[in-house]
Amino acid sequence: MRIGVMVPQGWLGEYPGWDPVRAWERTLAVARQAERLGFESVWVVDHLHTAPDVRDEITFESFTSLSAIAASTNRVRLGHAVLSTGWRNPALVSKMISTLDVISGGRAILGLGAGWKRDEWEAYGFGFPSTRQRLDLLRDHLRVVSAMLGPGRASVETPSTTVTDAVNEPTGATDRRIPIMVGGNGPEVTWRLAARYADELNFDGLKPDEVRRALPVVASRCDEIGRDPNSLSLSAHIFSADIAEPGPRRQSLLADYAEAGMIRVMMRVAASATDDDALELLARDAVAAGCELDAQSVVR
Repeated sequence: MRIGVMVPQGWLGEYPGWDPVRAWERTLAVARQAERLGFESVWVVDHLHTAPDVRDEITFESFTSLSAIAASTNRVRLGHAVLSTGWRNPALVSKMISTLDVISGGRAILGLGAGWKRDEWEAYGFGFPSTRQRLDLLRDHLRVVSAMLGPGRASVETPSTTVTDAVNEPTGATDRRIPIMVGGNGPEVTWRLAARYADELNFDGLKPDEVRRALPVVASRCDEIGRDPNSLSLSAHIFSADIAEPGPRRQSLLADYAEAGMIRVMMRVAASATDDDALELLARDAVAAGCELDAQSVVR
């Protein structure tokens, strides 16, 4: 199992009272450190306000942040965990992620989800559609991005959006299609969408035992459409208090996720916003848990 690092963006209160330029320099420094230490990937969240309470504090936007990180790193995979799909035209998102893939030399992953944080939707003028409507948007947008990231011009008509003879050149840095990751825990809709459209399903905050209980359901969603369940990679975004402190407990948790079959976990280490040792300690715990770090990592 590989480890992805969630970089600080301010949305969880990492930068109270900080000068914005200094805060951004720290975000970039954490991304570069993650690469140096051998972590597989760097991730950002797609939020516009702080959480859990809305405060007048720094929150860096995700796509521009990831583009800057792409230009400042060389190896790590790069993705959103996950984009709130209702905020952006899906054809334009396809163009943006394709450009990001070229900037990064083929390291982009397109993460999409239905979105959930009501205050952001309403404050920025998106309204706040029902859960059913947001999931319908996710389905429509997955159809569009699948066509836009494929060969040739894209023409797709859905209830919410239409593209006609749309050109997306380049579709990425290589002939390989940019991987699509769907994030969410809904067995009835989200997991079916992942089975139909995604390369990867990302569980959001599920514990290892919950992941194990989910596995046969996910496999059945693939079986429904004749897809080999082994062709859908599984990952987890973990953010519980269990990972906050370095040591045996965190090592055991990582090993448990690996045993449950995750290809990667994405982790936010809150202390990384101010402490240069935080990711060093995570790298040591990852090695102790048997996780994969890049071969050039100096952590032993």
